Amino acid sequence: MLAGKRILLIVGGGIAAYKSLDLIRRFRSAGASVTPVLTRAAEEFVTPLSVAALAGEQVHRDLFDLTNEAQIGHIQLSRVADLVIVAPATADLMAKMAQGHADDLASTLLMATDTRVMIAPAMNVRMWEHPATQRNAATLAGAGVLTVGPNSGDMACGEHGPGRMAEPAEIVAAAEDALADGPLRGRRIVVTSGPTHEPIDPVRYIANRSSGAQGTAIATALAGLGAEVVFVTGPATVPPPAGVEVIRVETAREMHAAVRAALPADAAICAAAVADWRMAAESGSKIKKGADGPPTLHFAENPDILAEVSQLAEGRPRLVVGFAAETDNVIRHATEKRARKGCDWILANDVSPATGIMGGPENAVTLISADGAETWPRVGKDMVARKLAERVAETLGEGT
Repeated sequence: MLAGKRILLIVGGGIAAYKSLDLIRRFRSAGASVTPVLTRAAEEFVTPLSVAALAGEQVHRDLFDLTNEAQIGHIQLSRVADLVIVAPATADLMAKMAQGHADDLASTLLMATDTRVMIAPAMNVRMWEHPATQRNAATLAGAGVLTVGPNSGDMACGEHGPGRMAEPAEIVAAAEDALADGPLRGRRIVVTSGPTHEPIDPVRYIANRSSGAQGTAIATALAGLGAEVVFVTGPATVPPPAGVEVIRVETAREMHAAVRAALPADAAICAAAVADWRMAAESGSKIKKGADGPPTLHFAENPDILAEVSQLAEGRPRLVVGFAAETDNVIRHATEKRARKGCDWILANDVSPATGIMGGPENAVTLISADGAETWPRVGKDMVARKLAERVAETLGEGT
């Protein structure tokens, strides 16, 4: 599956850099070529000579290499690979990627590439759990960057917890998935994402607390398996993924129209946090404070996109998936929602404030189907997306 593929491997400066040697060996054994890039810090852990010997290629280290840069070498490097892998991806490298810094060869390549990027984070458990790192991880996932790991276990610093770089075999397997021809090739899938904004007046609106990170991750994972993805997104804080058709909307009614126009499709995954209500009559000017106290707002119900798509008499997608963001009695409410809407699956999650899931980098879902409830462990939203995409591929592949 990796035969003939070209991997650009960026090695960050962490103790896990030693695993990059085994990673190079495994990629080459699978038939892939590896072009290695070392950060200055990485050279404190592995030598350019050992990396070059295993890769069978020149090691790139300096942004201002006069020989290579005569042909704008850093741009060439960033574009010729089939997949860019950062392993280990240190907290510093992740921060540079998330904030768009480009002050050395590695970060400049990552800014200049139009190729898919995968990171394998590796750092101390406290660094991984730090809010800044978690924000950066969420930003990268929202930008379509794939993530493998980190794993939990003992660390060189003597602490225990999440932060260990994924093992080379895991990274190779993830790369195979990313580069596969794709079990969803030829399948058209509509994904909704983000919140909707329902205007009250020209300066105020009703909305839900959704970043759009999970929807973006789902679209990325489906595209990675070869699907033609139509991504209908409300005004999310996370940018849409690359390589998919993006339709931007603001209100529930606009999203409803965009989804209907995108059909027919093989599957529809409704991950958007659509506002249930809108103003019955939007004010054309800003509502002012008055002596009579707060104004009375009159609401109208928005279109139920999930129910409508699920209950189409003609042109219904073979698989319709919804989400149930609940704060109590999660499984019961989600099970009732699936029966009421008529969809095939519901992914239920607890979004009460204590979980940190709404707008955060992780998710913990229970897949509810006709077969019952299947609880998945709490992991990064990209991993939830990957598992869901694989399940979608299995289901759409049955009987074909």
